[in-house]
Amino acid sequence: MNLMMMKKKIFLTRTLHEFALRELKRRYNLKVHSGKIPIPEKKLRSEIKDIDGLICFPYDKINQDTLGMAENLKVISTYSVGFDHIDIEYAKSKKIRVGHTPKVLTDATADLAFGLMLDVVRRVSEGDRIIRKGKWKVIYGAHDYVGYDLQGKTLGILGLGRIGKALAKRAKAFDMKLAYHNRSKISENLEKRLKIKYVSFGELVKGSDIISVHVPHTPETEHLFDMKTFEKMKKTSFLINTSRGKVINEKDLTRALKNKIIAGAGLDVFENEPISGKHVLSKLENVVLAPHIGSSTKETRVEMAQITIKNLDLGINGKRPLFSVGY
Repeated sequence: MNLMMMKKKIFLTRTLHEFALRELKRRYNLKVHSGKIPIPEKKLRSEIKDIDGLICFPYDKINQDTLGMAENLKVISTYSVGFDHIDIEYAKSKKIRVGHTPKVLTDATADLAFGLMLDVVRRVSEGDRIIRKGKWKVIYGAHDYVGYDLQGKTLGILGLGRIGKALAKRAKAFDMKLAYHNRSKISENLEKRLKIKYVSFGELVKGSDIISVHVPHTPETEHLFDMKTFEKMKKTSFLINTSRGKVINEKDLTRALKNKIIAGAGLDVFENEPISGKHVLSKLENVVLAPHIGSSTKETRVEMAQITIKNLDLGINGKRPLFSVGY
């Protein structure tokens, strides 16, 4: 029998590192999508029919209609920490295992969140644009082009998971005050170690100088930050988001930034991605934008690929992935 016929079929919705492709080709009958990104749903539904394993990315929509076309699928391994792009319950009902890549991107994402915070509060990217456009004509005076200190300011962390805790450790080095809101309180011992205080969501919104968002996108968190929320925030406060774009109502955020209802924002994620230079947020000076690069370091991306392959290997052989969701 032809060896390729004996190998289980794997489909990638986008290419990975060379080492990852070599490993997958050695073990599986591999096919990699090389067309439009994200892969069109029609194409994915055609490919998913007879494959044993799927490696996808966070912008691929793996919904019930798509999963309903799968006849042999045993595992979905997503190259991401988030899995809201996959219909987990339906996958579970079909006995399809789902693996993702948490933990590995904790430090990289916390670094970026802190970088966005420092950038927008001290107006670094805004100054970069001023210089590149030739607008820096005189040395700034006592009241010109001022930002804010981080020392002594209250950082409110919404979602104190791995990334939230890592961000808290970084903020301590800048002598910031720390508050958090979570679905459940962490232990008092950990609160003392992190020097962080639990508050209600309302208290977090009203009392924080900077709010950093680290929650998944769920029906409960969708558009959690809308105009009602922005109007409760300090006029001197900043919003940082490295979680999911749909947690923020971008139309309301744009209004809040334009009308100085809040002071500024640093965003790595958006409601619909990618965005272009024509996006209304790109026209505002009091916002720093990053192209969804929370996990984008060489070290992190390589480790994500390694975990993605391991999750696939385990799931395709009927075992729970290293990091499993649902079944």
